[in-house]
Amino acid sequence: MAIWLRRSRSLAHYLKAEIGFWKVPNQRSFLNPCFFNPENSSSTTLTGENYGNPASFLGNSPTLFGSRRFESIKSGREELDLEYENSGHQNQAMDFPGGRISFTSEMKFISESPRERIPCYRVLDYDGLPIMHSSFVEVSKEEALKMFSSMVTLETMDTILYEAQRQGRISFYLTSIGEEAINIATAAALTPHDVVLPQYREPGVLLWRGFTLQEFSNQCFGNKADYGKGRQMPIHYGSNKHNYFTVSSTIATQIPQAVGAAYSLKMDKKDACVVTYFGDGGTSEGDFHAGLNFAAVMEAPVVYICRNNGWAISTPVSQQFRSDGVVVKGKAYGIQSIRVDGNDALAVYSATRAAREMAITEQKPILIEMLTYRVGHHSTSDDSTKYRPVDEIEHWKTARNPISRFRKWVDKNGWWSDKDESELRVNVRKQLLQAIQVAEKAEKPPISNLFTDVYESLPSNLCEQEELLRESIKRHPQDYPSDVPV
Repeated sequence: MAIWLRRSRSLAHYLKAEIGFWKVPNQRSFLNPCFFNPENSSSTTLTGENYGNPASFLGNSPTLFGSRRFESIKSGREELDLEYENSGHQNQAMDFPGGRISFTSEMKFISESPRERIPCYRVLDYDGLPIMHSSFVEVSKEEALKMFSSMVTLETMDTILYEAQRQGRISFYLTSIGEEAINIATAAALTPHDVVLPQYREPGVLLWRGFTLQEFSNQCFGNKADYGKGRQMPIHYGSNKHNYFTVSSTIATQIPQAVGAAYSLKMDKKDACVVTYFGDGGTSEGDFHAGLNFAAVMEAPVVYICRNNGWAISTPVSQQFRSDGVVVKGKAYGIQSIRVDGNDALAVYSATRAAREMAITEQKPILIEMLTYRVGHHSTSDDSTKYRPVDEIEHWKTARNPISRFRKWVDKNGWWSDKDESELRVNVRKQLLQAIQVAEKAEKPPISNLFTDVYESLPSNLCEQEELLRESIKRHPQDYPSDVPV
């Protein structure tokens, strides 16, 4: 071994003297223990008129978007770089696919988690007051009132349609209670040209884009005016007009699909991006990991928004992963990421707008982890009091309510009053009850719709199935809905 080391040292000295070698790049010292930050990012604070380069969003805040890009090596460069330091110790580095890698004589495993958790970007405290020195995008009075009104409308719609299901008038429902800020503030930060691939708890995005209460009701009641022709279960909304893909029950399938949609926008040089939503439970699916890696490698302009509400139905995040939430997973795939207070509408709006700008201008994916809480049950098929304490639910429903917090901020600006809110809630409730009555009385789609829109010409096996179904309905009419045209 001693002979080998002497020969190795002699060889290194010869290479240094005769050939020369490339210097080992200096590693940047990352003050923030949780994020990578681009070397070439500029520093522009996102506030009002000077909203510039969102890559440096938040100025001196410790919560930054971050990633690091490694350039590919040049063909044929396979030699080791050797360099003697002043101390006499040998430092080695080599070119390797993906970038230059330095060697170390110390055997050290990477820590499974940072010493401190990644901080969460916030603008408003629980009293609706802006935190000192906070950086955020200014929101006009008109936009702020639309955001607040939409949050109230979403909450009211969820409450009434949930009750409609409990009355047996619709078969299923799922609320966004507690997550209204993520729904509305993200939608407000996007443009109508941005393509949305939702999970199932983002109806507020459609609401913001102009989907009416009547259209929501038509879908939930599955009538003839439903764009899905009654084929989907309630809350599976979709709208070509509003660039909103139809909801799919299967978890996380939209994540890799979003990459393909985003890459098509990139090829067409569109000034738009794709935004896809998912819950913390979705990150436990293989599609999440495949999708993020796919997006990073293809440099697709897609914004990933994870609604980390603490629960995947009855499974808490502590039983889903050991990592520091979801935000750190972006770093593993080379994706800039940020953690945001999902119950702070201004923080959600600012981060989403910055992420959108980066995704489009820099043509790359961004991951946002929104910390929130699912106040309602997972769905009408669930009773969350069986697996989580009632006082915990109540605490988030009252003390950390996103609508109340944003209302306090709007109040302090002198833009809203109790009278305004009372009139709004009465008006929304009246509109929705009327929409439900219309949707409930509307004609159902015909039986033939079960077999169309897949094949241009109906194959013989489906023709046979349709005939058998009609015969079965005639023989056993009591077993089938009487309001469905045969």
